[in-house]
Amino acid sequence: MKDEVLVKVEGVSKKFCRNLKRSLWYGVQDISRELIGAHKLSALRKDEFWAVNEVSFELRRGECLGLVGHNGAGKSTLLKMLNGLIKPDKGKITMKGRIGALIELGAGFNPILTGRENIYSNGAVLGFSKKEIDKKLDAIIDFAEVGDFIDTPVQNYSSGMKVRLGFAVAAQLEPDVLLIDEVLAVGDVGFRIKCYNEIYRIMEKAAVIFVSHSMPQVGKICTAGILLKGGKNHLFSPNISDVIAAYYDQFGGDKMSFEGSGKVTIFGISFGNQDNVYTVSSLEELNNDYHHEVDLSKSLFVSVSASIDPQIEYYSVLFSISDVDQKVVSQIIPPENSFKNGEGPQTIHIELKDFYLNTGKYSLSIHFLKEQNTDWGETLIGIRSLLKFSVKRDKFLGSAPVLHKAQWKIESNYKTILND
Repeated sequence: MKDEVLVKVEGVSKKFCRNLKRSLWYGVQDISRELIGAHKLSALRKDEFWAVNEVSFELRRGECLGLVGHNGAGKSTLLKMLNGLIKPDKGKITMKGRIGALIELGAGFNPILTGRENIYSNGAVLGFSKKEIDKKLDAIIDFAEVGDFIDTPVQNYSSGMKVRLGFAVAAQLEPDVLLIDEVLAVGDVGFRIKCYNEIYRIMEKAAVIFVSHSMPQVGKICTAGILLKGGKNHLFSPNISDVIAAYYDQFGGDKMSFEGSGKVTIFGISFGNQDNVYTVSSLEELNNDYHHEVDLSKSLFVSVSASIDPQIEYYSVLFSISDVDQKVVSQIIPPENSFKNGEGPQTIHIELKDFYLNTGKYSLSIHFLKEQNTDWGETLIGIRSLLKFSVKRDKFLGSAPVLHKAQWKIESNYKTILND
């Protein structure tokens, strides 16, 4: 059934202890309490902390849930509880059907066994008979792309080969629930594309829980999301765009940095939509942690006022836009002819129409260049992360940071076939 709930998590919590010796002692106490039928202690003891705290959600067949958050937010701990590797201290987890998991690189593999032998041992753990695995063996080996290494001990595999084999076993054995934790970052581009296609296929009959720090990956695959913060469910939304925007809200980004010969001094900046402009009269006034939200359904205006060394006769200005990973995703190129330096301060105005950025947080950088506008000339001043802004759309569209609109035309070409 399409709407069947395959994963139900109710108030699940898990605590750990920072001190190893005390952790062992607490473990002995907890086992003793279980043996005599006493309830587990719900309060934290000395050096203990909640790695996961009161998390609840449901996941149905055909859905993919994205688990996102900082390192240490509790994502992997929650996945290990879902996979039955560790027990929750509080709450209840209900899972239906067979569980396939790719939680840690090489997890579940015996390093001294060959790839072929590990396929059978992993399949047996998932509840498959030898006959069932025999039917899937060729498909698993073909998908994993390990070739002649299938009969080589797994300890001799590269990290990419382990991921390919692990994903192939987890996917090709048709689980009802598939758990994936950050492992696709290891594979090459071609294999990642192959994995995405396989996840889409699996989602038709199964439920998928996907953990990643890559928001484009999350936006591409997931139908809903949870943002974990300090082990708690900070945000759950059936709209993955809301979760991605909340994830980006946690990052301040890089601070402003300078380069160049210093022959230009910037003293004024205006940025935003016509009815919502952020303006400062000096760089010192810029709040480098502040994200100005812009509406890209309207024109975006940028103005920069600067004093330019009188000895500079011609100059160009290049604007660059970077994402939260400081990757340049878009550039605003200057006109073909350089600007002529006039007397006194110069103010450069630009208006951006039909500027389509995806949901996320970005930073604007600026470079004043001497004379040249096609090649990178002398940098008069360059300021990276000059200011930050955010874009929020109703939904996260695809996985690319930059979107393009186009004129679409559909034609139906057909001919009438007459039956004699």
